[in-house]
Amino acid sequence: MLKGKSYHIAIVGATGAVGAELLRVLERRGFPAERLLPLSSSRSAGRTVSFRGEEIGTEELSPMSFRDIDLAFFSAGGDVSRHYAPIARAAGAIVIDNSSVFRMEPDVPLVIPEINGDDVRHHRGLIANPNCTTAVALMAIYPLHLAFGVRRVFAASYQAVSGSGARAISELRSQVEAAIACSRRPVGDVPVQSPSGASHSEAAIVYPHPIAFNVLPHVDSFLPSGYTKEEMKMQNEGRRIMHLPEFRASVTCVRVPVYRAHSVAISAEFERPVSVEQAHEVLAKAPGLELIDEPQKNRYPMPLYTAGKDNCEVGRVRLDCALDNGLSFWVCGDQLLKGAALNAVQIAELL
Repeated sequence: MLKGKSYHIAIVGATGAVGAELLRVLERRGFPAERLLPLSSSRSAGRTVSFRGEEIGTEELSPMSFRDIDLAFFSAGGDVSRHYAPIARAAGAIVIDNSSVFRMEPDVPLVIPEINGDDVRHHRGLIANPNCTTAVALMAIYPLHLAFGVRRVFAASYQAVSGSGARAISELRSQVEAAIACSRRPVGDVPVQSPSGASHSEAAIVYPHPIAFNVLPHVDSFLPSGYTKEEMKMQNEGRRIMHLPEFRASVTCVRVPVYRAHSVAISAEFERPVSVEQAHEVLAKAPGLELIDEPQKNRYPMPLYTAGKDNCEVGRVRLDCALDNGLSFWVCGDQLLKGAALNAVQIAELL
């Protein structure tokens, strides 16, 4: 475990979307950082990041970057984590990794602090941050599990483009702008075109199809089963995080034209009978979660208002009419915060 009152911290991927959030969360929560080392690719090296009113230049990531580093946050993709996380750990740093590379390794704790924070005690210099959609969903599933014993869930995610990085945000913005520029054309007249003359489909680079005014039932790569890797993470990671090897989850992951914050529609079946009133009582007390469930007043969680918030939100709680001992509910959470940066800093605070 970390010892002392202030730490030397490295952020790998400091100029990316999650890296920027990490800097803000560390500063906002007053994490005791004596020294901050922002690390990036050679392409971004030299760019500055802001931390505690100071502009700090980023350095190019190298095997020598982790000398005298106590804690290293990794948010630069799986390939970078696979290569450099072992190097950082060998140099004596504790690594908190946001990629999927180490999540299913039996000797690497996979942690959501509100659920299995005690697991950090068993780390060997490396701790994994869970998938962002899984983290948001489990914030509501787990307290209900403690009360009623979850058996299985059926879920559909509505995932914001920021989960794919800055290029996806730019792609959505450019497609929306192109559509607005062509909005005076009669519907069905000609394909929407960007100012450069590229068709809407041709302008899709990050995703295989346009994301503006569209939804894509395709997040991550497809497996032989027909599910995607993303869709299997809720079951596989949920089993580890909840210490529930029999947990089952059938999920459809969908990318939607929302800039920030993921949403998940969940139907869950429990071992014991459950009522809406009981579920409300449990969810209202759950750490890191806010109950917003007054549909008659049009009050329910929405990504537009969850973006930028630390807590996830849950609402639309109702008895599931197709499952025994079932509940249906809707969860929203900022995937750059609870799904990534905030969760990583919360892990560090436990060390």
